[in-house]
Amino acid sequence: MAEKSLSKLFSVVFIKINSFVNFNSMSRVSYQDLLDAGAHFGHLKSKWNPKMAPYIFMEARGIHIIDLNKTVAKIDEAAAAIKQIAKSGKKVLFVATKKQAKEIVANGATKVNMPFITERWPGGMLTNFATVRKSVKKMAGFEKMATDGTFDNISKKERLQISRQKAKMEKFLGSISDLSRLPAALFIIDTVKEHIAVAEAHKLNIPTFAITDTNTDPTQVDFAIPANDDATKSIAIIMDTMVKAIEEGLAERKIDKEVEKEKEGEEGSENAEMAMELNFDEEPSTEGGAPAGAPKGGAAGKGRPRRTNTPAGGPRKK
Repeated sequence: MAEKSLSKLFSVVFIKINSFVNFNSMSRVSYQDLLDAGAHFGHLKSKWNPKMAPYIFMEARGIHIIDLNKTVAKIDEAAAAIKQIAKSGKKVLFVATKKQAKEIVANGATKVNMPFITERWPGGMLTNFATVRKSVKKMAGFEKMATDGTFDNISKKERLQISRQKAKMEKFLGSISDLSRLPAALFIIDTVKEHIAVAEAHKLNIPTFAITDTNTDPTQVDFAIPANDDATKSIAIIMDTMVKAIEEGLAERKIDKEVEKEKEGEEGSENAEMAMELNFDEEPSTEGGAPAGAPKGGAAGKGRPRRTNTPAGGPRKK
Protein backbone atom coordinates (compact mmCIF):
# COMPACT_ATOMS: atom_id res chain seq x y z
CA MET A 1 0.00 0.00 0.00
CA ALA A 2 2.80 2.37 0.89
CA GLU A 3 4.47 1.76 -2.50
CA LYS A 4 1.18 2.42 -4.34
CA SER A 5 0.64 5.69 -2.48
CA LEU A 6 4.21 6.74 -3.23
CA SER A 7 3.71 5.88 -6.90
CA LYS A 8 0.57 8.03 -7.08
CA LEU A 9 2.33 10.92 -5.33
CA PHE A 10 5.31 10.83 -7.69
CA SER A 11 3.07 10.44 -10.72
CA VAL A 12 1.36 13.71 -9.86
CA VAL A 13 4.70 15.43 -9.24
CA PHE A 14 6.23 14.19 -12.51
CA ILE A 15 3.13 15.09 -14.54
CA LYS A 16 3.32 18.66 -13.21
CA ILE A 17 7.01 18.83 -14.14
CA ASN A 18 6.25 17.30 -17.51
CA SER A 19 3.90 20.18 -18.30
CA PHE A 20 6.77 22.69 -17.94
CA VAL A 21 9.49 20.67 -19.66
CA ASN A 22 9.60 20.07 -23.42
CA PHE A 23 10.54 16.41 -23.83
CA ASN A 24 11.98 15.06 -27.04
CA SER A 25 9.19 13.29 -28.90
CA MET A 26 11.77 11.29 -30.86
CA SER A 27 12.97 9.40 -27.76
CA ARG A 28 13.04 5.62 -27.99
CA VAL A 29 11.10 5.22 -24.74
CA SER A 30 8.46 7.53 -23.34
CA TYR A 31 8.64 9.24 -19.99
CA GLN A 32 5.23 7.88 -19.01
CA ASP A 33 6.20 4.28 -19.81
CA LEU A 34 9.21 4.53 -17.51
CA LEU A 35 7.03 6.04 -14.80
CA ASP A 36 4.47 3.23 -15.13
CA ALA A 37 7.26 0.64 -14.97
CA GLY A 38 8.53 2.08 -11.67
CA ALA A 39 11.93 2.93 -13.13
CA HIS A 40 12.11 6.03 -10.90
CA PHE A 41 12.24 4.15 -7.59
CA GLY A 42 15.73 4.02 -6.08
CA HIS A 43 17.08 2.50 -2.89
CA LEU A 44 16.89 3.77 0.66
CA LYS A 45 18.84 6.92 1.39
CA SER A 46 21.10 4.96 3.73
CA LYS A 47 22.25 2.73 0.82
CA TRP A 48 22.87 5.42 -1.77
CA ASN A 49 26.12 6.07 -3.62
CA PRO A 50 27.00 9.81 -3.63
CA LYS A 51 28.19 9.55 -7.25
CA MET A 52 24.56 8.98 -8.27
CA ALA A 53 23.62 12.46 -6.97
CA PRO A 54 23.36 14.03 -10.49
CA TYR A 55 20.67 11.48 -11.40
CA ILE A 56 18.56 11.78 -8.24
CA PHE A 57 15.45 13.95 -8.53
CA MET A 58 14.29 14.03 -4.91
CA GLU A 59 13.95 12.10 -1.68
CA ALA A 60 10.65 11.01 -0.17
CA ARG A 61 10.05 8.89 2.93
CA GLY A 62 13.68 7.84 3.00
CA ILE A 63 13.71 6.66 -0.64
CA HIS A 64 15.63 8.32 -3.45
CA ILE A 65 13.70 9.08 -6.64
CA ILE A 66 15.57 8.92 -9.97
CA ASP A 67 15.22 11.77 -12.47
CA LEU A 68 13.50 10.13 -15.43
CA ASN A 69 14.39 13.03 -17.73
CA LYS A 70 18.01 11.95 -17.49
CA THR A 71 17.01 8.31 -17.79
CA VAL A 72 15.32 8.98 -21.15
CA ALA A 73 18.40 10.84 -22.42
CA LYS A 74 20.78 8.11 -21.27
CA ILE A 75 18.65 5.36 -22.83
CA ASP A 76 18.76 7.16 -26.19
CA GLU A 77 22.53 7.61 -25.90
CA ALA A 78 23.13 3.96 -25.02
CA ALA A 79 20.76 2.69 -27.72
CA ALA A 80 22.55 4.74 -30.40
CA ALA A 81 25.93 3.32 -29.35
CA ILE A 82 24.73 -0.28 -29.12
CA LYS A 83 23.07 0.05 -32.53
CA GLN A 84 26.41 0.99 -34.13
CA ILE A 85 28.09 -2.02 -32.49
CA ALA A 86 25.44 -4.35 -33.92
CA LYS A 87 25.72 -2.65 -37.32
CA SER A 88 29.45 -3.37 -37.38
CA GLY A 89 28.70 -7.09 -36.96
CA LYS A 90 30.19 -7.40 -33.47
CA LYS A 91 28.68 -9.10 -30.42
CA VAL A 92 27.28 -7.60 -27.21
CA LEU A 93 27.43 -9.84 -24.13
CA PHE A 94 24.44 -9.44 -21.78
CA VAL A 95 25.09 -10.17 -18.09
CA ALA A 96 22.29 -10.61 -15.53
CA THR A 97 22.60 -13.20 -12.78
CA LYS A 98 19.96 -11.76 -10.44
CA LYS A 99 16.77 -13.79 -10.27
CA GLN A 100 14.26 -11.20 -11.54
CA ALA A 101 16.36 -10.34 -14.61
CA LYS A 102 17.43 -13.80 -15.84
CA GLU A 103 14.44 -14.67 -18.02
CA ILE A 104 14.02 -11.14 -19.43
CA VAL A 105 17.65 -10.88 -20.50
CA ALA A 106 17.81 -14.44 -21.86
CA ASN A 107 14.72 -13.93 -24.04
CA GLY A 108 15.88 -10.56 -25.33
CA ALA A 109 19.43 -11.69 -26.14
CA THR A 110 18.19 -14.87 -27.85
CA LYS A 111 15.87 -12.79 -30.02
CA VAL A 112 18.81 -10.94 -31.60
CA ASN A 113 21.25 -13.89 -31.46
CA MET A 114 23.52 -12.29 -28.86
CA PRO A 115 25.46 -14.16 -26.12
CA PHE A 116 24.33 -13.86 -22.52
CA ILE A 117 25.20 -15.05 -19.01
CA THR A 118 22.37 -15.55 -16.54
CA GLU A 119 24.07 -18.04 -14.24
CA ARG A 120 27.18 -17.51 -12.14
CA TRP A 121 29.81 -15.35 -13.87
CA PRO A 122 32.70 -17.70 -14.75
CA GLY A 123 35.90 -16.18 -13.35
CA GLY A 124 38.25 -15.16 -16.15
CA MET A 125 35.45 -15.17 -18.70
CA LEU A 126 37.10 -12.21 -20.46
CA THR A 127 40.65 -12.07 -19.08
CA ASN A 128 41.17 -15.81 -19.61
CA PHE A 129 38.99 -16.18 -22.67
CA ALA A 130 41.21 -18.81 -24.34
CA THR A 131 40.60 -21.27 -21.50
CA VAL A 132 36.85 -20.61 -21.62
CA ARG A 133 36.89 -21.32 -25.36
CA LYS A 134 38.60 -24.66 -24.68
CA SER A 135 35.77 -25.57 -22.29
CA VAL A 136 33.21 -24.62 -24.95
CA LYS A 137 35.00 -26.80 -27.52
CA LYS A 138 35.05 -29.65 -25.00
CA MET A 139 31.29 -29.26 -24.56
CA ALA A 140 30.87 -29.37 -28.36
CA GLY A 141 32.93 -32.57 -28.37
CA PHE A 142 30.56 -34.17 -25.86
CA GLU A 143 27.61 -33.24 -28.06
CA LYS A 144 29.32 -34.84 -31.04
CA MET A 145 29.91 -38.03 -29.04
CA ALA A 146 26.20 -38.22 -28.31
CA THR A 147 25.29 -37.99 -32.00
CA ASP A 148 27.98 -40.08 -33.73
CA GLY A 149 27.40 -43.21 -31.64
CA THR A 150 30.54 -42.98 -29.48
CA PHE A 151 28.40 -43.30 -26.35
CA ASP A 152 27.51 -46.85 -27.39
CA ASN A 153 31.16 -47.94 -27.21
CA ILE A 154 31.90 -46.72 -23.67
CA SER A 155 30.86 -48.08 -20.29
CA LYS A 156 27.70 -47.00 -18.52
CA LYS A 157 29.71 -45.31 -15.74
CA GLU A 158 31.74 -43.21 -18.22
CA ARG A 159 28.57 -42.30 -20.10
CA LEU A 160 26.96 -41.06 -16.89
CA GLN A 161 30.01 -38.99 -15.94
CA ILE A 162 30.18 -37.36 -19.38
CA SER A 163 26.44 -36.63 -19.34
CA ARG A 164 26.71 -34.88 -15.96
CA GLN A 165 29.74 -32.88 -17.08
CA LYS A 166 28.00 -31.91 -20.32
CA ALA A 167 24.85 -30.77 -18.46
CA LYS A 168 26.94 -28.61 -16.12
CA MET A 169 28.82 -27.03 -19.03
CA GLU A 170 25.61 -26.31 -20.93
CA LYS A 171 24.17 -24.58 -17.89
CA PHE A 172 27.07 -22.15 -17.53
CA LEU A 173 28.52 -21.97 -21.06
CA GLY A 174 25.69 -22.98 -23.38
CA SER A 175 24.57 -19.38 -23.94
CA ILE A 176 28.06 -18.30 -25.08
CA SER A 177 28.82 -21.26 -27.36
CA ASP A 178 28.67 -19.00 -30.45
CA LEU A 179 31.04 -16.42 -28.95
CA SER A 180 34.22 -17.16 -30.91
CA ARG A 181 36.04 -13.96 -29.85
CA LEU A 182 35.87 -11.34 -27.11
CA PRO A 183 32.63 -9.33 -27.16
CA ALA A 184 32.68 -5.73 -28.38
CA ALA A 185 30.67 -4.57 -25.34
CA LEU A 186 28.93 -5.72 -22.14
CA PHE A 187 25.39 -4.85 -21.09
CA ILE A 188 25.05 -5.38 -17.33
CA ILE A 189 22.09 -5.45 -14.97
CA ASP A 190 23.25 -4.34 -11.48
CA THR A 191 26.95 -3.46 -11.47
CA VAL A 192 27.19 -4.15 -7.72
CA LYS A 193 26.29 -7.81 -8.20
CA GLU A 194 28.33 -8.13 -11.41
CA HIS A 195 31.41 -6.27 -10.16
CA ILE A 196 33.76 -9.02 -11.41
CA ALA A 197 32.43 -8.65 -14.96
CA VAL A 198 32.90 -4.87 -14.75
CA ALA A 199 36.49 -5.28 -13.48
CA GLU A 200 37.41 -7.72 -16.27
CA ALA A 201 35.91 -5.42 -18.91
CA HIS A 202 37.97 -2.52 -17.54
CA LYS A 203 41.19 -4.54 -17.80
CA LEU A 204 40.54 -5.24 -21.48
CA ASN A 205 39.08 -1.79 -22.29
CA ILE A 206 35.75 -3.29 -23.35
CA PRO A 207 32.90 -0.72 -23.37
CA THR A 208 30.24 -1.32 -20.72
CA PHE A 209 26.53 -0.48 -20.66
CA ALA A 210 24.62 -0.85 -17.39
CA ILE A 211 21.41 -0.05 -15.53
CA THR A 212 22.64 1.90 -12.51
CA ASP A 213 20.45 2.18 -9.43
CA THR A 214 21.02 4.73 -6.64
CA ASN A 215 23.31 2.31 -4.77
CA THR A 216 25.79 1.93 -7.66
CA ASP A 217 28.73 3.92 -9.03
CA PRO A 218 27.85 5.20 -12.53
CA THR A 219 31.46 6.21 -13.22
CA GLN A 220 32.48 2.54 -13.41
CA VAL A 221 30.68 2.07 -16.73
CA ASP A 222 30.85 3.90 -20.07
CA PHE A 223 27.09 4.15 -20.63
CA ALA A 224 25.15 4.41 -17.37
CA ILE A 225 21.34 4.26 -17.48
CA PRO A 226 19.96 5.55 -14.16
CA ALA A 227 16.93 3.40 -13.35
CA ASN A 228 15.50 0.82 -10.98
CA ASP A 229 17.49 -2.40 -11.50
CA ASP A 230 15.31 -4.51 -9.20
CA ALA A 231 11.81 -4.14 -10.73
CA THR A 232 11.10 -6.59 -13.56
CA LYS A 233 9.06 -4.01 -15.51
CA SER A 234 11.87 -1.48 -15.34
CA ILE A 235 14.43 -4.03 -16.54
CA ALA A 236 12.08 -5.26 -19.29
CA ILE A 237 11.36 -1.82 -20.79
CA ILE A 238 15.07 -0.92 -20.98
CA MET A 239 16.01 -4.35 -22.30
CA ASP A 240 13.32 -4.16 -25.00
CA THR A 241 14.67 -0.77 -26.09
CA MET A 242 18.21 -2.14 -26.41
CA VAL A 243 16.98 -5.18 -28.33
CA LYS A 244 15.11 -2.95 -30.81
CA ALA A 245 18.25 -0.84 -31.29
CA ILE A 246 20.27 -4.00 -32.04
CA GLU A 247 17.60 -5.16 -34.50
CA GLU A 248 17.83 -1.82 -36.30
CA GLY A 249 21.61 -2.11 -36.48
CA LEU A 250 21.44 -5.65 -37.88
CA ALA A 251 18.81 -4.59 -40.44
CA GLU A 252 20.97 -1.67 -41.62
CA ARG A 253 23.97 -4.00 -41.87
CA LYS A 254 21.97 -6.35 -44.08
CA ILE A 255 20.88 -3.47 -46.34
CA ASP A 256 24.46 -2.19 -46.62
CA LYS A 257 25.65 -5.65 -47.67
CA GLU A 258 22.97 -5.86 -50.36
CA VAL A 259 23.93 -2.42 -51.68
CA GLU A 260 27.61 -3.44 -51.79
CA LYS A 261 26.73 -6.59 -53.74
CA GLU A 262 24.72 -4.53 -56.25
CA LYS A 263 27.63 -2.11 -56.65
CA GLU A 264 30.06 -4.98 -57.18
CA GLY A 265 27.71 -6.46 -59.79
CA GLU A 266 27.45 -3.12 -61.60
CA GLU A 267 31.22 -2.62 -61.52
CA GLY A 268 31.73 -6.15 -62.85
CA SER A 269 29.34 -5.55 -65.77
CA GLU A 270 31.02 -2.21 -66.55
CA ASN A 271 34.45 -3.85 -66.56
CA ALA A 272 33.16 -6.60 -68.86
CA GLU A 273 31.76 -3.99 -71.27
CA MET A 274 35.06 -2.07 -71.27
CA ALA A 275 36.98 -5.28 -71.96
CA MET A 276 34.69 -6.09 -74.89
CA GLU A 277 35.19 -2.60 -76.32
CA LEU A 278 38.98 -2.91 -76.00
CA ASN A 279 38.95 -6.30 -77.74
CA PHE A 280 36.82 -4.89 -80.53
CA ASP A 281 39.24 -1.98 -81.07
CA GLU A 282 42.22 -4.36 -81.27
CA GLU A 283 40.65 -6.54 -84.00
CA PRO A 284 42.35 -6.10 -87.49
CA SER A 285 40.48 -3.73 -89.82
CA THR A 286 39.72 -4.74 -93.41
CA GLU A 287 39.69 -2.61 -96.57
CA GLY A 288 38.16 -3.92 -99.76
CA GLY A 289 37.82 -7.40 -98.34
CA ALA A 290 41.58 -7.81 -97.73
CA PRO A 291 43.01 -7.81 -94.24
CA ALA A 292 45.31 -5.00 -93.25
CA GLY A 293 48.97 -5.80 -93.62
CA ALA A 294 48.42 -8.34 -96.45
CA PRO A 295 50.96 -8.26 -99.29
CA LYS A 296 50.18 -6.11 -102.34
CA GLY A 297 48.26 -7.99 -104.96
CA GLY A 298 46.54 -9.97 -102.28
CA ALA A 299 44.60 -13.12 -102.87
CA ALA A 300 43.01 -11.64 -106.00
CA GLY A 301 46.38 -11.24 -107.76
CA LYS A 302 47.74 -14.71 -107.10
CA GLY A 303 46.80 -16.16 -110.56
CA ARG A 304 47.77 -13.05 -112.59
CA PRO A 305 51.05 -13.41 -114.66
CA ARG A 306 53.95 -11.15 -113.78
CA ARG A 307 54.46 -8.29 -116.20
CA THR A 308 57.84 -8.20 -118.01
CA ASN A 309 59.64 -5.57 -120.07
CA THR A 310 60.34 -8.00 -122.99
CA PRO A 311 59.31 -6.44 -126.35
CA ALA A 312 56.67 -8.10 -128.47
CA GLY A 313 59.13 -9.27 -131.20
CA GLY A 314 61.09 -11.42 -128.77
CA PRO A 315 64.43 -10.76 -127.21
CA ARG A 316 66.73 -8.21 -128.82
CA LYS A 317 69.70 -9.63 -130.74
CA LYS A 318 73.14 -8.42 -129.82
